[in-house]
Amino acid sequence: MAELRLANPLDLAAVRAQFPGLNQQVNGMPLAYLDNAATTQMPLAVQEAMRHFEQHDRANIHRGMHALSQRATDDFERARQALERFVGAGPGHELVFTSGTTDALNLVAGGLSSPGTVPAWIRPGDEIIVSGLEHHANLVPWQQAARRCGAVLRILLPDGQGRLHAEDLARLLTPRTRIFAVTACANATGERPPYEVLLALAADAGALTVLDAAQAVGHEVPQLSALACDLMAFSGHKMLGPMGIGALVGRREALDRLVPLRFGGDMVEWVGWDEARFNDLPSRLEGGTPNVGAAVGLAAAAAFIGEVGREAIDAHVRALRAKAAAGLAAIEGVTVLAPNSSASAIVSFAAAGVHPHDIGTLLDEQGIAVRTGHHCAQPLLDHLGLGSTTRASFALYNTFDEVERLRIGVERALKLLR
Repeated sequence: MAELRLANPLDLAAVRAQFPGLNQQVNGMPLAYLDNAATTQMPLAVQEAMRHFEQHDRANIHRGMHALSQRATDDFERARQALERFVGAGPGHELVFTSGTTDALNLVAGGLSSPGTVPAWIRPGDEIIVSGLEHHANLVPWQQAARRCGAVLRILLPDGQGRLHAEDLARLLTPRTRIFAVTACANATGERPPYEVLLALAADAGALTVLDAAQAVGHEVPQLSALACDLMAFSGHKMLGPMGIGALVGRREALDRLVPLRFGGDMVEWVGWDEARFNDLPSRLEGGTPNVGAAVGLAAAAAFIGEVGREAIDAHVRALRAKAAAGLAAIEGVTVLAPNSSASAIVSFAAAGVHPHDIGTLLDEQGIAVRTGHHCAQPLLDHLGLGSTTRASFALYNTFDEVERLRIGVERALKLLR
């Protein structure tokens, strides 16, 4: 495996050497990859961990008596344990592998609203509160759950600056509140809500609490044992890991409430012609052959983040975001969303009279990769009266020179488009 040797807590040259995908040109210009909120690049250490598994240990897990199956099983369960440590899971927690955050949140919303061997957690007349900052993956499943169960969906709306407030949540909470779902960072704006306080308020009111940590896990890494959080979801491809893998991690009693949505091998303890008895956690929620190689890669990504240093990464991306927000806000006609958010790696902006897709296209011509559109958060951007936006997002390997290239690139694009 490639070794990361850092001369200081964040030696960018050493870090960037681990990401060969950054060393290329796009349209004749050096690549500035600023689309990390969508997908981060993957370091050599992660690629090599996955390659080693595929070349030496590839086999199906749990049921095989042969050596490769046993090694693959050990790899898979070691990855689970490593990731539990990474997110600060305690003795009362369990981690379930999923295909990503979307899969995990659908498992929660569907598992709590589907009839099964236990009564559905959500009942007619119950209330589900979802924050107004959410990605569609933490909104649409709850819409469907409410419709399926006859529950009431309530939205904790942000203020005009896109911020959530504890006092607004306190007014929404009632004895009928069964679910509260919130993001650790809004992918469309970069707002980092006070989710610790919000989760605690909802938990005190008796609600089951759900945290979408997809946009925080690559740098802030919420520590589950310190939160009033029942269930937390995250994705590998947002934290330097492979695509198609993620996790749902939470309290065992909360996971036990979920009716399985996938039925088949490994999630059953016993099967007869007319009925089946499901396995214990985590197997009962992991039906079918898992993506073992990706789980190995995800654990390797967590180890890489730990080796570089979470605090160093978090401080670096926050500084990049602050510089980008200040530089973009100084451009005439540019509105930066969540301008005062300091604990984020995302900066999103709108330019008066100019379509974000045009900005993104002209930036791409300069080798700068950003994302444009609604960022799967259309109700939020409609609420803020902005429509689609341009979004830059940062990771540990990005530089201040790339932030300056972004500012200059946006200025040039606006001069051409206006």
